[in-house]
Amino acid sequence: MALLSFWKSNKDEVLKQTIEQVVSNAGDGGLRDNTDCSKEFRQFLKMVPSEQLFGYARHCLETTFNKGGLVLQDIVNELGRRLDFDVEDGLYQGTRTSIGFDGIWRHKDQSDLIIEAKTTDYVTISLEKLAKYKERLVAEKKVQQDASVLIVVGREDTGALEAQVRGSRYAWEMRLISVERLIKLVQVKEKSDDPATVHQIRQLLQPFEYTKIDKIIDVIFTTAVDVENQQGNEQEEPSDQDEHEGGKQIRTAPELLNAKRQQAVEAFAALKGKELVKQSRTLFWSPNKELRICCAVSKRYEGDYQPYWYAYHPKWDAFLAEAEDGYFVLSCMDRNEAFAVPYSWLAANKKNLNMTENGDRSYWHVPVTTLDNGNLAINTSKIGSKTPLEPYRFAF
Repeated sequence: MALLSFWKSNKDEVLKQTIEQVVSNAGDGGLRDNTDCSKEFRQFLKMVPSEQLFGYARHCLETTFNKGGLVLQDIVNELGRRLDFDVEDGLYQGTRTSIGFDGIWRHKDQSDLIIEAKTTDYVTISLEKLAKYKERLVAEKKVQQDASVLIVVGREDTGALEAQVRGSRYAWEMRLISVERLIKLVQVKEKSDDPATVHQIRQLLQPFEYTKIDKIIDVIFTTAVDVENQQGNEQEEPSDQDEHEGGKQIRTAPELLNAKRQQAVEAFAALKGKELVKQSRTLFWSPNKELRICCAVSKRYEGDYQPYWYAYHPKWDAFLAEAEDGYFVLSCMDRNEAFAVPYSWLAANKKNLNMTENGDRSYWHVPVTTLDNGNLAINTSKIGSKTPLEPYRFAF
C-alpha cells in the first residue's frame, strides 16, 4: 500500500499533495467499492489532521474532478468519526442486492443517522428512495426504527431542497446540513473538553421541531459555558500557588499552551510509532482508539519545591480508562521534554492525590516537585511519597 508507506516515511510531502494525487497513490488509484484503493484511502483519512480534512472537503466542492463525489462521501464519513460517531462506510454505488446508503453514523447516546452526501443540491434527490433505504436497513436490523436521514450537501444555499424536505411526509425523518457547517461543528467539538457540549452538537443533527428553539439555545449556552470553563480548567491551581499581578492571577495565553501541547503530542506519537488524532482540546487517540493520551501543560512556578502543577479532571480519567494503552502527558512550558505517566499509575494512585470537589468543577491535584538530584517527581502528598518522573520522560 504505497500511500500509507509514503505517509509513514514522508508525512509533510503527502500533506502537500492534492486530494486527487492522494487518491491516485492509494492502491491501484481506482476508487471503487471493496478495493485496496478504497481501504487505504479511508485509513489515510482517519490519520490526517482535521484542518487538512477540512481543506480536502472544500477542494471537492470547489474543483470538479473524477470521482470527486466519492471522495467527498469518504470525507463526510470521516467528519462523522471526528464527532465521535461509530461510522459504517457505505457503498460508492448501490446494486440490486445491496443498499446504496453513503454511511451510517451510530452513537450509544442517540438514534442512528443514515448519511446521504452530495456535492451539490442541483442533483435531484429522491426522498422516497432515501426513505426506502431506511426501511431496508431497519428490516435488516442495521439501524434502529427511530433512525433518521442526514443529507450533507456542498452548497450552503439549499432553499429548494429544504422546501422539498419540509413539504414532504418525511419532514420528521430527515435533516439537512451543508459540508461547511458540518466542518464548523467538528471545529467547535475539538476546541471543547466537555462531553455535554459534544452530546449537544450530535443532537443538532437529529430532526427536531423548530417552533420551540430550546434545543438550539441549549447548545449555545452549553458551548459558551464550556469555553468559559476551559479558560480556567487547565490552569486551576491551589491558592498557595497563585501568582498575582495587581491582585489578578497570571495565566499563560491559550495559544502558547496549545502550541506546547502540540509539540509534546507529536513527539510522543513519533516515540510510539503511532498516529494520534485530536479528539478534543487536550485529548488525543489513535485511529483505532486503543492508544489514548491526555496532554496537560503547566507554566513554571517560582521556587524548586513545586515548579509545576496540573489539574487532572474526571472526564479525562474516563477517557483514559477506556484505552488499552493510556497516558497522562505532563508538558512544561519552559522545557523541551514531557512526561508520559501511564494510566495504570493514575488508577492506582488517584486515591493518594488531593482533590478539589466543587460541584461539576472537580479535579485531582498533580503537583510536581524537585528531588535532591534535580529530577522531577509527582508528589503524592496524602501518603508522603514521591514518584520519580525520569522513567516517563521523552524529549522533543
